[in-house]
Amino acid sequence: MSVPPESGPAAARPSAAREAVAWDPDIRLDQGDDLGERMVLNMGPSHPSTHGVLRIVLEIDGERVLKATPDVGYLHRGMEKLGETLGYHRFIPYTDRLDYLAPLSNNCAIALAAERVCGIDTPPRAQGLRVICCELARMSAHLLGLGAYSMDVGAMTVFLYTFTERERLYNFFEFLTGARFTTSFTRIGGVARDAEDGWLREVREFCDGFHKKVDTWENLLTRNRIWRIRNEGIGIIPREMALSYGLTGPVLRGSGVPYDVRKDRPYFGYEQYDFDVPVGQHGDAYDRYLVRLEELRQSARIVVQAIDRLPDGPHLADEPKFVLPAKHDVLTGMEQLIHQFMLVTGEMDTPTGEIASYIENPKGEHGYYIRSEGGAAPWRLKMRAPSFVNLQVLKELLPGVLVADIVAILGSIDFVMGECDK
Repeated sequence: MSVPPESGPAAARPSAAREAVAWDPDIRLDQGDDLGERMVLNMGPSHPSTHGVLRIVLEIDGERVLKATPDVGYLHRGMEKLGETLGYHRFIPYTDRLDYLAPLSNNCAIALAAERVCGIDTPPRAQGLRVICCELARMSAHLLGLGAYSMDVGAMTVFLYTFTERERLYNFFEFLTGARFTTSFTRIGGVARDAEDGWLREVREFCDGFHKKVDTWENLLTRNRIWRIRNEGIGIIPREMALSYGLTGPVLRGSGVPYDVRKDRPYFGYEQYDFDVPVGQHGDAYDRYLVRLEELRQSARIVVQAIDRLPDGPHLADEPKFVLPAKHDVLTGMEQLIHQFMLVTGEMDTPTGEIASYIENPKGEHGYYIRSEGGAAPWRLKMRAPSFVNLQVLKELLPGVLVADIVAILGSIDFVMGECDK
């Protein structure tokens, strides 16, 4: 699905909107003879608009950026080595801390990779619950991204609206998983517990009315003259540049590439659901905003379908060699308790081989390459974090823009340093 600015709520772009300005670093804006001094400026790692511990070393001439060097790694925790040390089961809680705005989605990514290593088929009900969780996590992450992005460029009201809805989503997460933030809900072979009918009804009701709320936020921003001037023609990522840097997610789709893992390489039964993939036309910050806005609507649409089609059946696969027993059984049966203890502490022998597994998380393509040589832990675990890949483009994207435009560009990329530094 394309999101053309000429149709729907996104009206025609105003003629007053500025375009990207080609900048020659050897010419000053005042056209004077003196080239002046070039200043080196640290933006971050404690700047609020860097959304975490991202440091960008800027070389500027006045307000114009001449050179930008992203500096990452301040949050590094050795996640890949932890996965190789702890094993498949014990590593799941650590994935909550990657894209910590969408922990339910991260849990599903590592579980899917482990299931492909072990050859486990997840029950249909568990797949449906995972789809619901992943899309609710996408909505939560996009709501924070949109709210913080709008606040960064001066639109405070939208931030208050989006965080009100995130609070409702956190209540849903807490009821389902027992935690609001670090959920650790997914298990290898399924999910930790089943969802109650009452919870499903409330989530469906929330998603049914979600489109009208998105329309309200769009009315505040999409035609707003200041919002458009701050975003149109800013941070243009051409299609070829996006592909060459390996960008994924809304950043790639904003540049006109309709790639979405849910459509192109379906998992969890996504091929059963009817939804559109929004695509931009110009590749600027404004298009990336429009893409995320439409993705909010599409995620709510998927959740409604998933709840309506949710089949009956078990929420865990019957694979005792690899899958933990249900929690209720562990708390009431000695054999199940011993079985869980053995699997968690490492008495699990996985097949040898190697796999690559990916899902579409809110920031882009998130996945794992796993090399197994038996045992309860992978011999090699390589993580693909979309925020890390997407931030590579800053070195080429920022030179030539104004310092104030960096804030809009970073907000439109919508990254999380937890998974970038991993």
